[in-house]
Amino acid sequence: MANREIQTDSVKITNGNLEIPAYLAMPVGVESAPGIVVLQEIFGVNSHIRDVTERFAKEGYVAIAPALFHRQAPGFETGYTPEDIQVGKEYKAQTKAEELLGDIKASIDYLISQTPAKADVIGCIGFCFGGHVAYLAATLPDIAAVASFYGAGITMMTPGGGEPTITRTKDIKGGKTLYAFFGMDDASIPAEQVDQIEDALNEHQVLHRIFRYEGADHGFFCDQRASYNKAAAFDAWDQVKHLFRQELR
Repeated sequence: MANREIQTDSVKITNGNLEIPAYLAMPVGVESAPGIVVLQEIFGVNSHIRDVTERFAKEGYVAIAPALFHRQAPGFETGYTPEDIQVGKEYKAQTKAEELLGDIKASIDYLISQTPAKADVIGCIGFCFGGHVAYLAATLPDIAAVASFYGAGITMMTPGGGEPTITRTKDIKGGKTLYAFFGMDDASIPAEQVDQIEDALNEHQVLHRIFRYEGADHGFFCDQRASYNKAAAFDAWDQVKHLFRQELR
């Protein structure tokens, strides 16, 4: 990890009449830098998501993590107990794809207008629920590169109902690159679903790489979860850094 000095702040993003809380991190003294939108798990913008956001700032990016559950539960963040998971799933079930995309677009607009982030070099990364939403975000023209971590349900559904998110693969355009990361011990994303995602990306000629980690479970990137897999997490972080170095220039 780079050792740049960073600054952090809690900010508000405007999306219509909604003021969305977000966590912002950036290198100190930077005049211009690529931007990254960090998308939460079902546990809110908790300490893990804030840590990831700070890690990007230390790498030289302006990173922002919007609270995707603000409509359902303002200020929500939690841990990883079975009870926490149940509550997070309930809030996730109330989200809608178009609202989420609107919140991400508002986050991008905030980065471009209120921070040193440069337009046209904005990346997106998401984990768990956020990994699914990151796949949706790949359809936005303002996003240049996407890293999607163990996004469950991409082949089966979309937030708020309608055709599964995988059917939107055809809308991922503009030569952007998508990296997707999966643990092969993840019961919520069977291997055949990973294959279906790869097939769809190939069919629609989306630049991509699929990473399959044997012995890794859902949530393998999060060092606060019992499913943390150090080897998979370290490799995935290296791959993410490579993706954004190559695509956000």
